Amino acid sequence: MSRADVLAFKEPRYERQFTARVWQEDEWFIAQCAEADVASHGKTEDEALANLREALELYFEPPTATIVPRITSIEVDVDAA
Repeated sequence: MSRADVLAFKEPRYERQFTARVWQEDEWFIAQCAEADVASHGKTEDEALANLREALELYFEPPTATIVPRITSIEVDVDAA
């Protein structure tokens, strides 16, 4: 696989349904995902849910290397036992 292939490769994306608990604490609305340990907040319930949606998208985003690793082969002498 060439470097360009590695950079162009993207994981398939799909939508998944999550359950959100929403409650108010003082002037903030808290939105917490029941299936993942992710929560967010906002000034309104809609804002809290939008922030939770963004937090979940970031939580489930696959990690990406900032520098693409170079893959090579090496030879090693191994004594037979």
